[in-house]
Amino acid sequence: MSAPAAASAMISTRRWVLDLTASALLVAVALVGFWPTFGGASFVPAALGGIVLGLAIAAVATWRRWGILVVTGLVVGAYFVFGGALALPQTAILGFVPTLETLQTLALGTVTAWKQMLTTVAPVAAADGHLVVPFLLALVFTTVTASLALRLSHVAWALVPPGALLMLVIALGTPEPAFPIAQGLVFAVVSVAWLALRQIWAPQNAAVSVGEVDPARASHMRLRRLLAGVAVLAVAGVAGVATSAIAAPSQPRHVFRDAIIPPFDIRDYASPLQSFRKNVRDAASDTLFTVQGLPEDARIRTAVMDQFNGMVYNVTDGGPTSSSAFTPLRSDISPDAEGMPVTLRIAIDDYAQVWVPTAGQLSEIRFEGDRAEELRRNTYVNPATGTAVATPKLRAGDEYTVDAVIPTMPDDVQLADVDFGAVALPKQSNVPEELTALAAETVANAESPIEQVRALESFLSEGGFFSHGLEGEVLSRAGHTSERMTTLFGGDQMIGDDEQYAVAMALLAGELGIPVRVVMGYYPDEEEAGDAVFAATGDDVHAWTEVNFDGVGWLPFDPTPPEDQVPNDQNTKPRVDPKPQVLQPPPPPQEPVDLPPTLPDDRESEEETLNLAGIIGAILLIGGISLGILAILMSPFIVIGAWKAAKRRSRRTADRTADRISGGWDELTDRAVDYGARLTPGGTRPEEAAAVVATLAEPRVTALADRADVDVFGPTDPTQDDVDAFWSEVDAIVGGLGKDAGFWKRTKARLSVRSLLGGTKLSSGLQGLREAATARVRRESGTIESSSMSTPPASESETP
Repeated sequence: MSAPAAASAMISTRRWVLDLTASALLVAVALVGFWPTFGGASFVPAALGGIVLGLAIAAVATWRRWGILVVTGLVVGAYFVFGGALALPQTAILGFVPTLETLQTLALGTVTAWKQMLTTVAPVAAADGHLVVPFLLALVFTTVTASLALRLSHVAWALVPPGALLMLVIALGTPEPAFPIAQGLVFAVVSVAWLALRQIWAPQNAAVSVGEVDPARASHMRLRRLLAGVAVLAVAGVAGVATSAIAAPSQPRHVFRDAIIPPFDIRDYASPLQSFRKNVRDAASDTLFTVQGLPEDARIRTAVMDQFNGMVYNVTDGGPTSSSAFTPLRSDISPDAEGMPVTLRIAIDDYAQVWVPTAGQLSEIRFEGDRAEELRRNTYVNPATGTAVATPKLRAGDEYTVDAVIPTMPDDVQLADVDFGAVALPKQSNVPEELTALAAETVANAESPIEQVRALESFLSEGGFFSHGLEGEVLSRAGHTSERMTTLFGGDQMIGDDEQYAVAMALLAGELGIPVRVVMGYYPDEEEAGDAVFAATGDDVHAWTEVNFDGVGWLPFDPTPPEDQVPNDQNTKPRVDPKPQVLQPPPPPQEPVDLPPTLPDDRESEEETLNLAGIIGAILLIGGISLGILAILMSPFIVIGAWKAAKRRSRRTADRTADRISGGWDELTDRAVDYGARLTPGGTRPEEAAAVVATLAEPRVTALADRADVDVFGPTDPTQDDVDAFWSEVDAIVGGLGKDAGFWKRTKARLSVRSLLGGTKLSSGLQGLREAATARVRRESGTIESSSMSTPPASESETP
């Protein structure tokens, strides 16, 4: 093998290695932006799998010279064959064998996966099917990038897909960037190095280095280029890091999920604590729901409240860790929870509320039944409080499974030296003034935080009396307003139930700066604790307080007196007419608390408009992303078709009519090449016609070749009518080629790039110049010959 040939083979091999490596690095750098979206590296196997598959498809297709149709088919096949193992292992047999569910989810995922990821609050869980997005993006963009790099001489075009992917990942991600400086620096370094090496390894440079110049000089030139490239990269890197540190954005970036995730305000719903007495009165013996798997001493929680405004104890309005921080349902809700994992199966009977019964720290909620999808899409969870809300309201027949972690309960000895936790809570307002002194007096002898809490708990549970205020019980008004708290503490006896005592302890603790909140839920009596099934009734509803201890978390405390602890002088005295006492309303301002009187009357219409705009925006976004993916896949088809149409138009509208005839012949031979004909470069039209007839069995081509030679090389230029007739015959022959071929062969010919890449015949420009010169010579020869024939010989003219 000659030196130039060896150098060419070496350049080809190392160029393939360079192109594939650079393509993989650029796509990987772009996909790293999904790190905050998935909360870690759970997406990396799917992304790397897509990159490897994309490189393999691009390399094999380029080696075998397969067209875009075959490449698209390979991408689709790889997506469905390997999608189960890389993106949906939870649906595959043994984690890699696709099932019908796998194939269905993959097929729908090309359209729905984008919306599901954008409408799920980050970090999203890989088990929810969100890996379809990084896998599909890695597969498609790697295939396109590597194919462009291997097939085109100008590598700059191959930088467009990874650049677009980088922007798309940012838009699909979170407002918090992953590794912006590292991403930008690596992307720039790889891009510049790729361009520089491809320029150095270009064939003309390789030829110079092999034999046309002195080897020492060629080596010196390569070294200079390399050092210049390194210097440029170093300067760009230092400048990029410096400017990023100086010009760091002061505002978070805006992404798609900011506009798509619909707003949810838990304060649109009334505080569940206001309906506490209604549960006790109207549903005391009704089974609200049943729970299977509830451990002994565990509690079902429905709502957590941490703000008091003098009228009602409700959820706080603000803060990512507050009681109002509800986000759309997802799996792996509390990944850092510690304790005993449990699985609860809950079936709803007469319970008809938006507050979803749960337990402990939530990991996952899985709905079942006919309304499973509706409930899943309209359920919001609060990881900080372990509560959930279903906006359609739960109703009889709904079933769901709760995976949760029940925290370990330390005893007082273990809490002896533990301080209160540093938790940001709202400041209580409109608290009765006498509670400040009462709280301080109650904990005066307590030395540790746990002793302070126990002192408050004992003060209420041992010093108070229990009554729901129902028929046959001691008078006890419902409600927990400031006025009701004043009555509770200011009377001769403290009388109330869970609603009053839980709020009372929370207010006392709040006056001492203790982090406290009120919880409402259900738990069985002592004799029923630990049963396999807990049937919750209205009589099982409870409210308690939780206090946060540093490093331990929220611990429950029960300030409510035992139900048998009632005032002795009223223990057996039934009231003559208890009904008015039970229904006695609280002070007038209490009832309107559920409503938002400070909001304008048109708030609902505004929210409906915002929701409608959000839905329309989501539909447009999803449609745009889907069309974008389709456009990327279809772009080679469009480019090939446009390129061929442009060549045909330039040939048909050439300046000279002879060139239009020549262009018509070129159009015919190009289509024949696309259908598989092999033409010898530089051949004449009769030779090309013979090759077409031998390959495609189209005898009309021979006569058309002779006609083209006559029109091009004739003494006069053909007329426009001759051009139109010639092109009509060309179109008829080309149509015949397609008519005799099958659908796939016809499609393959339309998408073939053999006629565009050249190499089968002389270029149109060179051939046109050659034919123009030949025609000019022929015409001049014809003119001379006709002149000589028109002049008679001298001897003949002189003959009498």
